[in-house]
Amino acid sequence: MTKTDLQGRLTYANDVFLHFSALTEDEAIGQPHNLIRHPEMPGGVFALLWERVQAGKEIFAYVKNLGHDGVAYWVFAHVTPTFDGTGAITGYHSMRRAPRRSALPAVERVYAQMRALEAGKPARPAAQESLEWLVGQLAEQDMDYDAWVWSLEAAA
Repeated sequence: MTKTDLQGRLTYANDVFLHFSALTEDEAIGQPHNLIRHPEMPGGVFALLWERVQAGKEIFAYVKNLGHDGVAYWVFAHVTPTFDGTGAITGYHSMRRAPRRSALPAVERVYAQMRALEAGKPARPAAQESLEWLVGQLAEQDMDYDAWVWSLEAAA
């Protein structure tokens, strides 16, 4: 579990997160959460994540992380905004669990296609392009992103 401020800087990290990320608390707190971002993660997934949480909504996503020790690991992340008493978003909270291993080949295929679309382009437009591609691909299957993620979890 982690908590971040509005800019995505870590404000809390539990022992399990620190273990898997191979970071100490001092190394993690105050750093951008993307310090564990694996280079094989498409920007479009994070564009969707930020779009959702900044709008006050939750998201579930398959995320490949890269520990400080160079070890890659997959998580099934649940990211939510944190609200104050007035309903204003004050930060973000992420809980992770082990993903269904049988879902990962499908996720890896989709993420590889998204990365191919992003290759050689500026980060933000590339992320938006790959996200639009993903949304279009899912629409052709009469699915949205949430339905796709949960279909992978259910099929596993």
